[in-house]
Amino acid sequence: MSTIRWTETNTPRSARWHSESATPPPRRVIGADDRMKADTAHRLACEGTALLWRGDFQNARQLLHAMGRRIDRKPPQQGDSPAESFHLHRRARGHRARVLGRLLVLLDEDHCLDLRRAPDVRQACAEAYGPPSEPMAVSLTELLGVVGAHQWRKKGVEVPALGARIHPHYGVFSPVRGEYVDLVAQTPLPASAVRRAGRRTALDLGTGTGVLAVVLARRGLDHVVATDISPRALACARENVRRLHLTGHIDVMGPGLFPDTRAHLVVCNPPWIPARPTSAVEQGVYDSGSSMLRSFLDGLTAHLEPGGEGWLILSDLAEHLGLRTRSELLADIEAASLHVVDRIDTRPRHPQARDTADPLHAARAAEVTSLWRLVSD
Repeated sequence: MSTIRWTETNTPRSARWHSESATPPPRRVIGADDRMKADTAHRLACEGTALLWRGDFQNARQLLHAMGRRIDRKPPQQGDSPAESFHLHRRARGHRARVLGRLLVLLDEDHCLDLRRAPDVRQACAEAYGPPSEPMAVSLTELLGVVGAHQWRKKGVEVPALGARIHPHYGVFSPVRGEYVDLVAQTPLPASAVRRAGRRTALDLGTGTGVLAVVLARRGLDHVVATDISPRALACARENVRRLHLTGHIDVMGPGLFPDTRAHLVVCNPPWIPARPTSAVEQGVYDSGSSMLRSFLDGLTAHLEPGGEGWLILSDLAEHLGLRTRSELLADIEAASLHVVDRIDTRPRHPQARDTADPLHAARAAEVTSLWRLVSD
């Protein structure tokens, strides 16, 4: 258990340190309040000093924004290749996150935030961190993410393909990009899952919120097994399955990737970027070494019923960024004794694809999301 230590009114203090991105506890912590100027806070944070906020909560948020503006004054670096530009972009974002992450707040033993004009964060923190037990220090940026995730969880995300809302939990990738959901909702089901008198089955690997498992069940698959390696995702998917009254059709299992069964259709939407995630929520986007993608391909044949198909949903953004080539993807498919029977493409609709100020705009503008229909040789 990590601990931070500081002095307040000449009294040594300490608290448990928590970081979702596994950031180590700061070595130097000083108190800060409404008298601190943004220039001073920015300088201290850049030097590695953490600032434990003891003033007004809304002023802390304003200070955080002011620090962010000072970081953003430096224009983004462009590399000599798309891959270099991507790594420079990730490095800049990492630096920004580290500096802003040095503005801290203290949660009491009941997850209460004892600051002027502070919101009630107890329910949001209990959902993200579990039951409270002792005072805990977290970065303000993390706490704001926890509060934002609580709002997503309450309101849900409208999924047009379902005509229903999916409620993401903290640390679980939200289905805000609808094009991959539409691909699964609209692609014709394999013949083995249609022309069959018995039970028609499907697997949804890396289910996250459970959205694709729900789509498959709504399309008439009799039994869907949804898996994930994340306990948060498993809890989230189970809650969404219950909300949508599909517990008789969907089993959520894990932690793990493949269950010990075969199916007529196996669907996988792995993280699209082969890079190391730096936090729990980034695990829905970044897959170091394409490990999940390759695990899906290597295990697919052993989990398909005769005549079954595997559906791989994958963006080609990594190809435009120079992080993976199309020939490497096709080689991985061939090495797994699979071949492609069809590929259905769609263009992303998210705002970043049109943001010309984004350092990665050229790659995002060219991005195509595809559903690859795979069968075993």
